[in-house]
Amino acid sequence: MKVEEYQERKVEVGGWPVNLTSYLLDGVYHCKADNVSPGAALARTTGATREEAEKKALERAAHMLRRTRVNQV
Repeated sequence: MKVEEYQERKVEVGGWPVNLTSYLLDGVYHCKADNVSPGAALARTTGATREEAEKKALERAAHMLRRTRVNQV
């Protein structure tokens, strides 16, 4: 098995910075979305295309981040 088409980029989801990592492994695209500051994984998804895998990861990350409470200091 060899990772191909590795791509990493930062996007904003619901006001939060998210690191989106995607790659092709054995004909299936994998994508991981994680919160940039603590580095916590928000979603890991797969898809037939990069766009499909990234869309699923971003949807799950948005769902998780909407549930996050922000306390004012």
